[in-house]
Amino acid sequence: MSSSFGQIFRISTFGESHGGAVGVVVDGCPPRLPISLEEIQADLDRRKPGQSRITTSRQEDDRAEIVSGVFEGRTLGTPIGIVVRNKDARPAAYEQMKDLYRPSHADYTTEAKYGIRNWQGGGRASARETVGRVAAGAIARKLIRTAADIEVLAWVRSVHEVEAKIDPEAVTLESVESNLVRCPEPSAAAEMLKRIDAARARGDSLGGVVECVARGVPPGLGAPVFDKLEAELASALMSLPASKGFEVGSGFEGTRMTGIEHNDPFVPGKHGRPHTESNRSGGIQGGISNGEPIVMRVAFKPTATISQAQQTVTREGQPTTLEAQGRHDPCVLPRAVPIVEAMVCLVLADHWLRQRSVDAL
Repeated sequence: MSSSFGQIFRISTFGESHGGAVGVVVDGCPPRLPISLEEIQADLDRRKPGQSRITTSRQEDDRAEIVSGVFEGRTLGTPIGIVVRNKDARPAAYEQMKDLYRPSHADYTTEAKYGIRNWQGGGRASARETVGRVAAGAIARKLIRTAADIEVLAWVRSVHEVEAKIDPEAVTLESVESNLVRCPEPSAAAEMLKRIDAARARGDSLGGVVECVARGVPPGLGAPVFDKLEAELASALMSLPASKGFEVGSGFEGTRMTGIEHNDPFVPGKHGRPHTESNRSGGIQGGISNGEPIVMRVAFKPTATISQAQQTVTREGQPTTLEAQGRHDPCVLPRAVPIVEAMVCLVLADHWLRQRSVDAL
């Protein structure tokens, strides 16, 4: 089972949903990068459960401990170990479900692959695994911001059938964090909140789309064949729990355009660098960043665990009815926002370090 991601800036996450702890080991971070526990904690606080009425009621402070790789507020260039202890695990809540397969979960597939599974909250398949990703992403965020002035920001673009019309260039962190849904358009956010509340009340769940922009990405990151920047962003974001689709730039809407409509004309830009009048390419052309903002979207399905009765089968193949218990998000989108940002930061940090090796030649 692989739990690692990245080539130069490489992370390995560990831990299960209801085990003793979750965390991450970061390899390849350059030395002397200033990083504080507070910076890491800020991103973890945006991801943690129990932060509002539309998230799971599980009460975890998600307090990070840096156990290696940082000394006197700077990275050493050695592996950085970060641990977050599980404080509110309740594995007994899953006892009734250990011998059956929950619809649309990883229960059956994990058991089919390994012949064993941790039935306590999903084990490694739980979204709690993303704690390590977010902690590592905070370090990657600091690296690309410090070294290249790259900013990564995500927000909720749609929930169920409610879609916000948002200009990626105009979004600010303050507007994203101004409401529980993390949608920077107030009227859309209000309707999204209303629908999430209604789904929670009837024991159901909703999905939607998180949009993300990376501003200030220099041209030249990525590669033209297997390591295309959009391919690695897709790999990162499609590895997230509940993710079901990825788009960059015009995405699937581009299929409705002709070539002359879709192409991004070049015009003179700052410092003699070309600039595009439009950005339908989403900041990536030929697998390589072109200096424009990278705009991407990732679709998340409705949360699989719901309290309504559902048909399923036991390990022995006997039909049964499941009425799931436990503490779960009625919509994963608001808490997915910092996780999406973390994965984008990890990809960009890795590719920035890869490009440095090319520039050195």
